[in-house]
Amino acid sequence: MLNGKLVRDKIPQIIRANGAEPEVYVADPVEYRRRLREKLKEEVAEYMEADETDAPEELADVLEVAFALAADLGVDPAQLEKIRASKAEQRGAFAERIVWTGNR
Repeated sequence: MLNGKLVRDKIPQIIRANGAEPEVYVADPVEYRRRLREKLKEEVAEYMEADETDAPEELADVLEVAFALAADLGVDPAQLEKIRASKAEQRGAFAERIVWTGNR
């Protein structure tokens, strides 16, 4: 596992504003993609542990990482939404709470 972790863009500024000097570097594209994937796991785990009060904040973090992963693949938020909507149109969403238990 790599040292450090991917953080939001303004975190170094926030650390400086609090009187400390952060040690940071900019990841190359390969490391960035790997760290985004790690970050997605981290944020999903935090969402899974969150109570109903904190869950929306954690879910927003998951969405931020998903948008960053999409951008890394050359897909902007509007395109991602179009893909999501197309899948929902073709296969449905999850609104009806259907649980599949197998076939007869």
